[in-house]
Amino acid sequence: MKNEAIGVVLGSREATPLEFWIGVQDGLLRLDDLVWVEADHGGFTVRYYGMVDRVHKVLEGAQFDSDTFLAAGNLIPTNTAYVAHVTVTRLDPEEYLPPDPGSPVYLARGEALERALYYDGMENRKLPVGFMRNGEPAFVNLAFLDGRQGGHVNISGISGVAAKTSYALFLLYSLYNSGVLEGAASARTLVFNVKGQDLFYLDKPNQKLTDEERERYRRLGLEPEPFGSVAFYAPPRLEVGAGHIVPASERGDGVEPYHWSIADFCREGLLPFLFSDRGAMSNLGFLIDHVTARLAALARGQQGPELLVDEGPAGGSEPGSFEALGRRSIRTFAELVDFLEYMLLGSDEDGVEAEGNKAWTARQHTGTLQAFIRRLRAASRSVGKLVRGDAPSNAPDPLRSSAQINVVDIHALSAQAQMFVVGSLLRQVFAAKESGGYRGRVFVVLDELNKYAPREGESPIKDILLDIAERGRSLGVILIGAQQTASEVERRVVGNAAVRVVGRLDAAEAERPEYRYLPGAFRERALILPQGTMILHQPEVPVPVAVQFPYPAWATKREEAGEDVSDEALKDELGI
Repeated sequence: MKNEAIGVVLGSREATPLEFWIGVQDGLLRLDDLVWVEADHGGFTVRYYGMVDRVHKVLEGAQFDSDTFLAAGNLIPTNTAYVAHVTVTRLDPEEYLPPDPGSPVYLARGEALERALYYDGMENRKLPVGFMRNGEPAFVNLAFLDGRQGGHVNISGISGVAAKTSYALFLLYSLYNSGVLEGAASARTLVFNVKGQDLFYLDKPNQKLTDEERERYRRLGLEPEPFGSVAFYAPPRLEVGAGHIVPASERGDGVEPYHWSIADFCREGLLPFLFSDRGAMSNLGFLIDHVTARLAALARGQQGPELLVDEGPAGGSEPGSFEALGRRSIRTFAELVDFLEYMLLGSDEDGVEAEGNKAWTARQHTGTLQAFIRRLRAASRSVGKLVRGDAPSNAPDPLRSSAQINVVDIHALSAQAQMFVVGSLLRQVFAAKESGGYRGRVFVVLDELNKYAPREGESPIKDILLDIAERGRSLGVILIGAQQTASEVERRVVGNAAVRVVGRLDAAEAERPEYRYLPGAFRERALILPQGTMILHQPEVPVPVAVQFPYPAWATKREEAGEDVSDEALKDELGI
C-alpha cells in the first residue's frame, strides 16, 4: 500500500531528536497513533519513529476568545490548525540529529509499526496482550515476563472498574495458548480467588461471548475457549469432628476442600503466618520463631494428623486448662492453643512456671508470652476449620497437581486466615522451586498486594513476596500481582515488576511517584480509562501503550456459565 503523508514536521515549533510537532494536513491523527518521518542529513538518512501523545486544534487569526464567534459566522478570516506532538521511540540509524521542518510524516503500518515498537526484534517471543488503538495487535516481549531477561507483572487500578483480575487472566490465557511460552505444558499457576467465587467457572465457556469478540481472539492467534486444565480448592464448611469434610463452594462439582493437619502445621513451621504484626513488639518475632521450632521438633517423626504430646501439668489444674481436659492427643487448633498456653504460662493454680517450660518460654517477659497467646486465641476462631487433627492434610499443591491452573478460594475467610493460606502456599511453592523440586515455571496471581506486602511493617508473608520479587524470576517463579494503590505496596515488590499495567486510577493516586514512569498525558488518561482498556509499559519499548483486551471467553460469573442462579438452587447446593 502506497504511503500517503498525513502532515509535515512543523517549523514554528522546536524539533529535536527526541520530540517534534506535526502539522496535520490530511485525515485524522489521534493519541497513540504511530508515525515515521525521514530526514536527509548530508549524505545519510535518519528515520524517526514515534508515538503521538498530544493533539491540539487552534484557531489561527483569532486574537481574542470572542473572535471564535466571529469566525464561526465567517465574519473574520481564520484557519484551523491541527497539530500533534510526537515522542520519538526509535531512530534508525541511531544518530541524534533533529528532523527537518517540512519533512512529510507518515502513519506507521506493517513493518514500520513493528520497528516503532521494537516488535521486529522480539522474533518468536511476541506474546499477544491485546489491541492497540489503531486495531493492530499489541505484544510484550516474553523474555521480560518469563524470567529470562526480567519477570513479574504488576497491575494497578480502582476496584471494580480497572478489570485487574480480568486482565491478569487474559495474560495467563495468552501464555498458555499462544504457543510462545516454551514448556507451557509443564508450567503451573496458583491463583488466589479474593472476591466471590467468580473464578470457579474458568473451565466453562462464557455464554455472553459474541461472535465479534471471538473474532478478536482469532486475530491475536488465540482460540476463544475456556481454560482447559483447572483445579478448584475451597475451605471446608464443617467444623472439626462434624463428619465428612466438604468444600464451602456454590459450585456443585469439581471442588476440593483444603486444610492442614495439626501435625503438618507444626512440622512445616506454619505458625508465623498467623502473625501479621510481628514487628509490633521487639521480642514477639523471636518468640514466634522459637515456639515454631519447638513445635516442629515435637511433631517430627509422628504419624497421623493429630499431635501427640508428653508434656503436661502434674495434676490438679483448673477446668479449662490442658491437663484438666485430660488430652495427650491434640486434635483441634483450640487444643493446640491450650497446650501452648500451659507450656508458656503454666497452670492457673500455682501461678508458677513449671521447670520444664523454660525450654518453651525462651526467657521472654510474661507480657510478651501473654500477647503471643492472645493473638493465638484470636486466630483460633479464624483458622479452626483450616488446621485440624481429624483428617490428613489436603493442602493445595500446584506443583504436584495435574491441572495447569489451580484456583484457591479465600474470599470468605477472615483477614488473618487469608494471610495464613496465602503465606503457607507461597512458601511451599517457593521452597520447592528453591530446592530444585520442580523445574517448570510457576505463575502466581495475587490481588490486594497492599494487604500482603504493605509498605510499612513486617511479616513472614511480606518476606516471601520480597523473595519472589527479587529472586523469583531466576528460579522460575513469576508474580502477577495487583492492587488498587501501588503507593501502599512495598516498593521493591512493585519496582521489580518488568511489566507494569494500569487501569483506571484515582486522581490522587495517579500523582504518586510510583506512576512517574508514565508520561503526564498517560497519567491524565488513566483517570478516565473505560473498563477493558489498560496502559501497558514494558522495558524494551520506551513509551507506554494503551491496549484493549477481548471479553473473557471463560465464565467469570455463575450466570455466564449458564447455570441456575436462583435462590433455591444456591440454597440446595450450599445445604441451607
